[in-house]
Amino acid sequence: MGLTYATVELLNQYDENKFEEGLINENQIRKMEVELMVDTGAIRLVINEQIRDELGLKKGILMNVSLADGTVKPIELVAGLKIRFGDRTCYTDAFVLPGNAEPLLGAIPLEGMDLAVIPSENKLSYNPKHPDGALFSLK
Repeated sequence: MGLTYATVELLNQYDENKFEEGLINENQIRKMEVELMVDTGAIRLVINEQIRDELGLKKGILMNVSLADGTVKPIELVAGLKIRFGDRTCYTDAFVLPGNAEPLLGAIPLEGMDLAVIPSENKLSYNPKHPDGALFSLK
């Protein structure tokens, strides 16, 4: 299987809240389309500094993370992101890699939108078991 990439829309959740409260106009919600690698081995969403800055996300906290090469480094974790893939959305946090490092879509947001990697087509799609909408088990 090759690498799977997907385009998602990322939004600043705080801006969205301000819009809902009537504090800003809808066109002031900071958002962007981002192509990222779908990495089922990663746990969370990973963005880079350019994305963080363009979305105007607030400073986060440093957390130690284990990188793909096995090294452990403190990486910033930011909150306040909304991800949209098609008509599916979820709210999440994201680790921020330096510069313009490649962003990754990990397992938590994949599960949060009930998405699945289709290896034979090398693409991201709605979970075939729930094509009409996300379904979650709380048991």
